[in-house]
Amino acid sequence: MKVLWIKEINAKDIKVSPRPVWKCRTCPMYGKRPSCPPHVPEWKEGKALVSSYEKALLVKFEIDTEHFENEKREVLRWLLNKEKELFREGYYYALALFPGNCNLCEECSFEKSRVCVAPHLVRPSIDAIGIELTSITDINFNERVLYGLILMY
Repeated sequence: MKVLWIKEINAKDIKVSPRPVWKCRTCPMYGKRPSCPPHVPEWKEGKALVSSYEKALLVKFEIDTEHFENEKREVLRWLLNKEKELFREGYYYALALFPGNCNLCEECSFEKSRVCVAPHLVRPSIDAIGIELTSITDINFNERVLYGLILMY
């Protein structure tokens, strides 16, 4: 995993709608992880959440798709560490949003028991709360990348 770039964006530029959430319904992980619908706030709450922030950090990560799960796990950890760092800098409501479903644990207990062993680490996925990533960046689906977002106030 490699950070390609970090861009500070205006939170007002982030579009939130039901479209990404409906797209989530086509994912094989739908409903299986605590970061995914229907286990996260609905898109209207996502819209209210985003509107309460002033800015965000959009982060583009290059990943090795042959080791996708491990690379993604590194991305999630990086986002959580950056969230913590921002908190220490005075952004007390900094909130990381994951690229897709949570895979912090190698074996997800939530899938079997509906009990997460690390709920304090789980963050909603960007799409799950209705954020249209294409409203803030151009996406080339031929690239081997993931995007993370950290809301800041």
